[in-house]
Amino acid sequence: MGCFGFLKAMMVVFNGIIFLAGAAILGVGIWVKVDSGSILSFLGKIENAPAELSQLLNVGYLLIAIGALLLVIGFLGCCGAVKESKCMLLLFFVIVLVVFIAEVAGAVVILVFRPLADELFTKFGKAAVKNIRKDYGKDPDVTGLWNTTMNTLHCCGFYNSSDFVDSPYYDSYGKLFPPQCCPGLVGPCNQTVADSDKSITGCFPKIKQLIDENTSVIVGVALGIAALEICAMAVAMILYCRIKSRGD
Repeated sequence: MGCFGFLKAMMVVFNGIIFLAGAAILGVGIWVKVDSGSILSFLGKIENAPAELSQLLNVGYLLIAIGALLLVIGFLGCCGAVKESKCMLLLFFVIVLVVFIAEVAGAVVILVFRPLADELFTKFGKAAVKNIRKDYGKDPDVTGLWNTTMNTLHCCGFYNSSDFVDSPYYDSYGKLFPPQCCPGLVGPCNQTVADSDKSITGCFPKIKQLIDENTSVIVGVALGIAALEICAMAVAMILYCRIKSRGD
C-alpha cells in the first residue's frame, strides 16, 4: 500500500468515526431541544435561579452546532483524502486548528473562572431548595422532574433530605420524605430513617462526587482528543504537501 496509501486509509477511517460521532451528537442536540421533560426544562422551572444559569438552556443549540461541525470535519477529511483534494485537506486542517485553539482557550477560561462557577452553583443550590419547598408535591411537572432526577442518580434532594422540610409533600404526608430518600424501605420514610441511611446523599454532592471520581478519565479523554487533533492536522498537511508535489 505504501506510506501515502496508509495515511489516506487512516484519514478515511478516522474521519468516518468523526462523521458518525457528529451525527450522534447532532441527534442528541435535537432530542434535547425537542424533549420538554429533560433536565434542562427542569432547570428552567426553578424560580430565582441565577441569571447566568439560563445559558445552560441553550446547550441543545451548542450540541447541534458541535454535531454539525463534526459532520463537516468528517466529510472534508474523508472526501479530501479519497479524492486527493488539496482544497478540502487545507480547509480540514484550518478548521481542526481553529477548534484546537478554541479548546485550549476554553480550558484556560475554565481554570481562571472556576471560583465564579462555585459561586454560581451556590446560588443555584439556594434556588433549587426553594423550588423544592414551594412546589414539590404540588406541581406535577416539578415533582415528576425531581423524582426522575433522584431515581436516575439515586440521590435525595439537592443537598440532602432536609431540603423537603416544609414542602407541600412533607406537609401533606405527615412530615414524611419521598421514598427515594429511604431506598429499600417498606415503611414510611421519616426524618430518623432518612438521616440514618448514609448511603443516600443529595443530587448535587452525587454529581460532584461522580466528577471528582472521574477527573483522571476526563483529563485523559481531553488529552487524547488533543493528541488526535494534532495527528489529524499533521496527516492532513502531509497528504496536502504530497498531493501538491505530485501535481507540480
